[in-house]
Amino acid sequence: MPVKILIPTPLRSFVGGSREVEVEGRTVGDALRNLVQRHGQLQKHLYADDGKLRSFVNVYVNDEDIRYLSKGETPVQESDVLSIVPPWRAAWRQRPPPSRSTRRRSAATAGTSSCRRWVSRVR
Repeated sequence: MPVKILIPTPLRSFVGGSREVEVEGRTVGDALRNLVQRHGQLQKHLYADDGKLRSFVNVYVNDEDIRYLSKGETPVQESDVLSIVPPWRAAWRQRPPPSRSTRRRSAATAGTSSCRRWVSRVR
């Protein structure tokens, strides 16, 4: 039975630019394997070298996270929609906190420039 898989923007170039792809499969694992079989470049993005789904790849069946269902063995029906959700954490990386010496220097000189500007206006 055909199952619709929604492809995230970062992976669309590997499926010919399509937003969604229909593949055959009775379980989530079957559907994803058929997707990778049809579009081989997705293999390294979805699966680790040991053949398991990468830990940072999130897959949903009708808005239900498969990690809380039966993972790859979660059954799918023709009306189900699978969504591959990319990891957003990498896109929201923050700079590391400043070192202690940087914080001290910043605190010590914080008011200096504004004070100089005020003095120059008064003169």
